[in-house]
Amino acid sequence: MQNYPPLSNAIRLVVCMLAAAVTIAFSQPSMGTFAMADDDAGWARAEPGEVGLAANLGERIEAAVSAEGLAGLHGVVVVRKGRLVHERYFSGEDYRWGERLGHVTFEASTLHDVRSVSKSIVSLLYGIALAEGKVPPLDAPLYDQFLGQEDLAAIPGRRAIRVEHALSMTLGLDWNENLPYDDPRNSEIAMENSPDRIRYVLSRPQVAAPGEAWTYSGGATALIGRLIEEGTGTDLESYARSRLFAPLGIEQVEWIRGSDGRPAAASGLRMRPADLARIGQMALEGGVWNGRRVVPANWLRRSSGLHALTPEGLAYGYGWWIGALRNGKRWFAGFGNGGQRLAVVPSLDLVVVVTAGNYNAPEAWRLPVAVFVAVLKAVEN
Repeated sequence: MQNYPPLSNAIRLVVCMLAAAVTIAFSQPSMGTFAMADDDAGWARAEPGEVGLAANLGERIEAAVSAEGLAGLHGVVVVRKGRLVHERYFSGEDYRWGERLGHVTFEASTLHDVRSVSKSIVSLLYGIALAEGKVPPLDAPLYDQFLGQEDLAAIPGRRAIRVEHALSMTLGLDWNENLPYDDPRNSEIAMENSPDRIRYVLSRPQVAAPGEAWTYSGGATALIGRLIEEGTGTDLESYARSRLFAPLGIEQVEWIRGSDGRPAAASGLRMRPADLARIGQMALEGGVWNGRRVVPANWLRRSSGLHALTPEGLAYGYGWWIGALRNGKRWFAGFGNGGQRLAVVPSLDLVVVVTAGNYNAPEAWRLPVAVFVAVLKAVEN
């Protein structure tokens, strides 16, 4: 229902995608609704050709999707050189965190699940709160930050686990999201079904030394979300609205709450795709939006830097996936179940957002791969 662990083949193809190593044939595009979001809070607009993209960018994207026989595309937003150049929406079946919504005709104003891209947003929020002195430093012992968990903190080896190990998903605790999300043994589902999310995560058996190995874990993000809430004295959604969304002119958001009544940090955020692109552009610019500092520059550098290697061949920062183009220039991205993507390619001054409805599908990665490849192939200078 929530986020899903990346599949080995998916990750390998994402690397190929961002290296522009895949060849896609172009054919007649399927129909979509072209729309620019109605707002005046910061987006300059341009035609693709004005910013070094092929003039027929939209046709290229839809032809690539059609050529691969892919379904489930809900929206695409492309920003280059700080200018919104493409925003197109489609229709299809959708869900709200597992709740069936039926057939939806998507528009610029339609909120969409971003699923595990929420993890990247939580990372940004931690950086903001850290600069405000409201959350523990990265080297603080993790277990000491949670009242009522002293018995768990006393288990040998637990005090070596630091806050940064949660941010980088290198806790060393047993966690398995490889099982289907309708399986109660899936660690994400078990956490959501438990009476206490935090205790569930902290009580997992330790299977590796902290920092030694990377394991995809919504539980790690749940811990970071709780540290933000405890440190700021407000819930995650309220803090995000005041410190991140409002400075970017983002008003239409929803953060779905779990069984404990708290926002689901790992996967519960719903946003307009164009607003998600604002976050990507702000991150590309080192934490600045419209000349205003939103996220500390040093946090953007650190969180989008390499802190762990995944078994699939990518790197992981603090809530961000990281890779490189063929020229060695890096990209960083948020991935979400069903084909949700927020990709930032600083060397190309490029931000791409994809929303889709292929939740829990083993090959959901193929759709955003096709879109990203088409965009990269459209870069002319």
